[in-house]
Amino acid sequence: ASFTVSLHKVDNTTVTIKLRPGVSSSCRIRVKNFIMSDLKIKPGENVTFAFTCITPEKYFVMEIQKNIDCVSGPCPFGDVHLYPPGLPRLNRTYTWDVKASTKAGLELKFSTPWLRQIEPGETCPDSISYNINSSVDGATVNIGTFCRNGSVSRVKLLGGVVMSLHLPWHSLLTTSGFNIANRSSIKRLCIIESTLKGESSITLMSPNYPLGFPEDELMTWQFVIPSNMRASVFFHNYSLSNCERKEERVEYYIPGSPSNPEVFKLSDSQPANIAGSFNMSLQGCDQDAQNPGILRLLFQVIVQPPQVDENVTHVVDLSKEKNMTVTIHLEGWPSLISLMSEPICLICKDPRTCDRALTLVSGAVYRISFLCKDLSRLRITAEKGIGCMDIRWCQRKIYSLSVPKVITRLPIQLHKFIWKLLATDLINIEITSPSLKLQQHVPEQRCNTSYSYSIVSATPETELNVGVFCPGGSIEKIQMRNNITISLKTFGKGFINGSVPQDLKMSFVPHIKDECTFTVSPNPKAKVYLQTPNWPYGLPPYVSISWFIVMPSKQTARLGFSKDRMGIACETGRAYVNVKEEAPGAEETVRREDELLPQPRNMHHNFWVNISNCKPVDRTQLTLQFWVTFADKQIDLGIILAVVAGAGVLTAIGLTVCCVKKKKKKTQNPMVGVYNANVNTQMPGKKGFFGKGRQNNESHVYAVIDDAVVYGHLLKESNGSVAPEVDVYRPFDGPVGSLPPSPPPFSFRKDIKRSSNPEEELPPLMDADQDNYTFAHQKLGQSKNSGDANEKDKGDTSMPLLENRDGLME
Repeated sequence: ASFTVSLHKVDNTTVTIKLRPGVSSSCRIRVKNFIMSDLKIKPGENVTFAFTCITPEKYFVMEIQKNIDCVSGPCPFGDVHLYPPGLPRLNRTYTWDVKASTKAGLELKFSTPWLRQIEPGETCPDSISYNINSSVDGATVNIGTFCRNGSVSRVKLLGGVVMSLHLPWHSLLTTSGFNIANRSSIKRLCIIESTLKGESSITLMSPNYPLGFPEDELMTWQFVIPSNMRASVFFHNYSLSNCERKEERVEYYIPGSPSNPEVFKLSDSQPANIAGSFNMSLQGCDQDAQNPGILRLLFQVIVQPPQVDENVTHVVDLSKEKNMTVTIHLEGWPSLISLMSEPICLICKDPRTCDRALTLVSGAVYRISFLCKDLSRLRITAEKGIGCMDIRWCQRKIYSLSVPKVITRLPIQLHKFIWKLLATDLINIEITSPSLKLQQHVPEQRCNTSYSYSIVSATPETELNVGVFCPGGSIEKIQMRNNITISLKTFGKGFINGSVPQDLKMSFVPHIKDECTFTVSPNPKAKVYLQTPNWPYGLPPYVSISWFIVMPSKQTARLGFSKDRMGIACETGRAYVNVKEEAPGAEETVRREDELLPQPRNMHHNFWVNISNCKPVDRTQLTLQFWVTFADKQIDLGIILAVVAGAGVLTAIGLTVCCVKKKKKKTQNPMVGVYNANVNTQMPGKKGFFGKGRQNNESHVYAVIDDAVVYGHLLKESNGSVAPEVDVYRPFDGPVGSLPPSPPPFSFRKDIKRSSNPEEELPPLMDADQDNYTFAHQKLGQSKNSGDANEKDKGDTSMPLLENRDGLME
């Protein structure tokens, strides 16, 4: 097909067809008998041409530029047409270059559905876009790129305008969508009018975004909003330039305000809940020539109807609280930072100061209100700090870790309450739950309450996740050596209703031995599961954890581990599991990482379980779980019979000895001689003293033994006090205190590891190891060393003057 383009000279329009950048093709343009790769048709020319392929839109683009002179001649007000007609269907760009005096600004008016500003690099859904540039004294400023279907209804610019419309080859658009309305002086870079008819949200950017707003310039956004709606402004992305004179600022003209213009810094919270139309202006400054910096702004305006309960205030009295912050926010905050395309919930601390997140600090009283249709989308996150630097002032104090009623009374769901407990190195923290006790959340016993506690112990080097706990368990007390963070997290509305009360206390205590010690007092009918902290990632190296199990009255406990071995290999030191009852003479059970864990066993007294980690050779860490069940104590019939038999034996022995002694007194017989053929009568080292050998020497055939010694073995068997014939491991038989059992010190563990011959390793139960062992006191993570407003420029002193002078709010 051939195309004919006829351009009138008075239209001052040029059409250029050229290959798309980066495309090489055999497709060409044929004009008469000439083949060419591009074609330029100038004003006054009439050209007929054709393409040598049937899909020229794949290879060619077209540019149509029209120059309009509004300086030396009359300005063609009215609709701007897509000229000339009959062009081939190619991707095309229409450009209107309008020359105008800086004393007479041009106004571009867009037909519905108006325009929507987009960020650089963003594309329009229908691939139709507008680009508006201002030309002042030869300098070009990019006002912005826009798609159709938005709120921008008019743009007024100082000086000339370069307006571009980009259309895809398949577009059926036949009109430009805008007209040149009039021209009048505005004395600022531009004015952008945004008309919002109802509930909506729009995003706008400063000119030249993100490269930087021109130096010492002034521009205005004019928002036309129905009087029955409310508007709020939020700055999402901005930066400031380096000012030599004046100050960058934002000014608002709000009808009915007693202090127009209202001046704000870009870092301030911007006005919210504005009734009706208003203007917002951005003022630059004189920049440092050596280091100018960049002034830019991306902001959002949200329009929504007034809420039924916007005049209902809620008093939040934090005047008696210390070191506490309360943040009310939208669900998903702070990860939810994307620009919302719909109206959202706003929290206001006064009628004009509202935001999607509001933070209240202790020591003050607040009266807040909500601009929100659905309060269930809002959440509360609070944080409180408790510290102790001197144990003399803190040791006897008991702090209640409960959520203040001032928070639970708000009609907002509590998401999380965080306590940060801080202490010096020699002061530790004790957590108790006297009435409810705590249950550790484990796969076999999951928490199903309306809230739970997450406890994390931390030093600057290492963090130890102690675990997740909920009320209604067996753990009475948790003692930890480091700074602690306790996070109460709620599930559903049960917490607000108070279905499960809070019962968590905290106090500061002197230094403890292990990283963490649990005191567990189970219900006699319960089966308790306990597991090592940092589950499932494992204990950090060289960390020691202890559990003290308090036996219920008249009960016997059964202790068992959930697996047979620890499942690790040590690079440095040894890992140990120690189990010991708190009773005089109780035997201590010790297992290393290369040994089988103890089989299920019965415990008759309160007992300790200690787990100490080494430095594993690979990434596999120590994770252990054990369980405890209870049964009523029973008297064993065999034991009773044994006791009775033992008593009978003792009686018989006593009678026998007594009779023998009486007989001895009566008969006065000489000492009894008992033949003992196994007695060696030859003294060591004295060979040759007797001339005869042992067989022939009968001088010491009889050994004289006292009769008490004859029966002595019976007495020894009766009281069980026979001393061992060889030296063996003896467990500690002295008084037992409240400290957990102790594995060998780390130095001993390292010596064992360095032995190249396994037979030379000292087993943990030999006499050579009978030092007074204690746990390493190494602290967790120490495996290593350890507006005012400035004067407005260019004569604009207030926005009412802007109304009269610029004519945009008639």
